[in-house]
Amino acid sequence: MSLVQKSKIRLDKLLSSLGYCSRKDVLFLLRKGIVKHIQNTPLKPDTKVLHDEILFDNEPLDSPFGMVILMHKPIGYICTHDDGEGRLVYELLPQRWRKRVPKISTVGRLDKQTSGLLLLTDDGDLLHRLISPKHKVPKVYEARLDRALEDDKLGIFALGTLMLKGEKTPCLPAQLSVIDDTYMQLTITEGRYHQVRRMFAALGSHVTALHRSGFGTLTLEDLQAGEYRVLSRPQIEAAFGAY
Repeated sequence: MSLVQKSKIRLDKLLSSLGYCSRKDVLFLLRKGIVKHIQNTPLKPDTKVLHDEILFDNEPLDSPFGMVILMHKPIGYICTHDDGEGRLVYELLPQRWRKRVPKISTVGRLDKQTSGLLLLTDDGDLLHRLISPKHKVPKVYEARLDRALEDDKLGIFALGTLMLKGEKTPCLPAQLSVIDDTYMQLTITEGRYHQVRRMFAALGSHVTALHRSGFGTLTLEDLQAGEYRVLSRPQIEAAFGAY
């Protein structure tokens, strides 16, 4: 993971990789004074620069490779790059971020009718680390059920024996907290397809509303639905450790 560019690269390559423009447009932006060096050093498209040396429209550039975004996903948005299925979570981000290389992708998925904490990143290594069950990154969900669970079923989540329909291995142990008869908080360390909904369904209850409130040590804090913030490297390492 890198939020600091350690070596110089061509200006046109830098700007295109961050989604600001195509490489062929950099000369035009230089002539218009939109792209500048912080010390007013003359620039050409092939000038090798550091990320922190460049201003775009008098503003610092977006985060370099290693960007991690914490979003409050609203209901009705989907976690896919395919625009043929509905509104995409990527539409909530600045348009240029959708043109970045490497591409920004969601860390796992929340289904269309699930709201809450969603992480997005362009760092493939970090993405796979966070979704891998072997790292046991906790994810906290708030679930509203159509009916109360029977008392003798409440302890099943922690046993590591709960089987999902169509699966060959049981779910890893999960932590269940009962808020009221039909409102539960469930912490899991896996990310199987529709896992939380299927876990409750296996015990005879239907999830009518689902919200993810935590991922690792991260929470939404004061973020409203549709809002997001870029995490700093210290925040990422505090939540998930250095690697």
